[in-house]
Amino acid sequence: MKKKLTMLKSAALVSVGITAGALAFSNLDFSFNGGGDNGFTVSSHPNSSIAAETLRSHPIRTLNDLNDAFVDIAESATPSVVTIYTETEVDRRIMTPFDFFGKSFGEMFNFPSPEEPNVRKEVIHGLGSGVIVSQDGYILTNNHVIDQAGSIAVMTSDNRKFTAKIVGKDPRTDLAVLKISASGLKPIAIGNSDRLRVGEWVIAIGSPLGKSLARTVTQGIVSAKGRVNVGVADYEDFIQTDAAINPGNSGGPLVNIGGELVGINTAIASRTGGFDGIGFAVPSNMAYRVYTSLVKNGKVDRGYLGISIQDVDENIAKGLHLSTVEGALVGTVFQGGPAAKSGLKTGDVILEFNGRQVSSAAELRSQIASQAPGSDAVVKINRDGAMFTVNVRLESQPESAVTSAEGGVAASELLGFSVSPLNAEIAGRLNMKANLHRIVVTSIRKSSKAFSVGLRPGDVVISVDKKPVDSVAAFNAIVKNKKKGDLLFLLVERGWSRMYFAFNL
Repeated sequence: MKKKLTMLKSAALVSVGITAGALAFSNLDFSFNGGGDNGFTVSSHPNSSIAAETLRSHPIRTLNDLNDAFVDIAESATPSVVTIYTETEVDRRIMTPFDFFGKSFGEMFNFPSPEEPNVRKEVIHGLGSGVIVSQDGYILTNNHVIDQAGSIAVMTSDNRKFTAKIVGKDPRTDLAVLKISASGLKPIAIGNSDRLRVGEWVIAIGSPLGKSLARTVTQGIVSAKGRVNVGVADYEDFIQTDAAINPGNSGGPLVNIGGELVGINTAIASRTGGFDGIGFAVPSNMAYRVYTSLVKNGKVDRGYLGISIQDVDENIAKGLHLSTVEGALVGTVFQGGPAAKSGLKTGDVILEFNGRQVSSAAELRSQIASQAPGSDAVVKINRDGAMFTVNVRLESQPESAVTSAEGGVAASELLGFSVSPLNAEIAGRLNMKANLHRIVVTSIRKSSKAFSVGLRPGDVVISVDKKPVDSVAAFNAIVKNKKKGDLLFLLVERGWSRMYFAFNL
């Protein structure tokens, strides 16, 4: 399904789908046994690891051997790839010769509007990709592929077509789970994306640009890991790859040389709307946790630490006498939260979370959210030059919270957009001057009312409901009590101009 999001000058949402699994078709066994934990159990079979190791250990003596190795991976993966078709009914206004600048004659001269608007129903057709993750018909894809769809159909690699139902959606990671009733499905082997290394070969398979190009195979490498602030989702920890992906690949998998799923390709960075060599995939570990949560509970429960954090720039590092610019600086420690209970304090610099180095506040925020509530985490901090670790037990992210404190980022299903302090990293991406007393829109859902009225990533929020805001905390204080149907009145700055946006939530 073709979608675009702004990143730098232009970013298009796209994904690539591939699967890894002909050698590991029965790699996972899912059963609903009616027992505890909602009866949902997952067990890994040895043959999946054997299959992956067989592909990895493929002997390479000649160029033909190298060629055959890629052929084997593609042949093992392709049966797990599906093409997703969507239909969405929308109202289109019928223009007449009496319309002026998009407004009717009556609207131009304040005449009463007719009860029946001059509109017609129109069906929008969408196309995307997905990957089969269980023998009983569960499919992982992107939320933006199926969001707002009235009907969804899935075509398997053997050209069988099935009606699909939505099991669950998670816009905050741009993931969704579908279910079809079918036999003879070939699920993919799930790999460990944490073990993926920069420079590794990866393969992508999907349906770029149209159904006539279904199951297109492309090859590249892992260009980088841990990419954040892409502007696609609230929680980002993307794998960057140069495997070619284009519109229509959305929701398909990225596969390693062992034929295992390591990512769900989700977006590209592009100045033209086409592939420019930079693609982003949701790591398989994040995708799998979202998948299991949606299947078991119908929603995603995320870890919560109870702090606000921000990036450490050069000036902050100097002020704190840090030898390097690294980590995430703790601002507010919320009373009664896990951080407060474990002894974290304002001014602490978090350097590692569960053994993984922290390079930015956004990255740490995603790491915290990716953990299950109740899990234990080891946090390495720098406090006034002293290094030590803190053990903390994460809690469940409060459902009533409109915003997430972790990362100093405000994000909401209700608002439809996220804001963050205009730190050095975000300012560099947007060609702006960093200023932590200004907040900027970092991402926005295309299906939101905020997007429909014209709000865009990069807009600096000056005031909310005529009240000036100079921090995420100030923004949070105003919007935290908003509910569906309430009016949101924004003054934003875009370039050299300022403009107002008003819309009902």
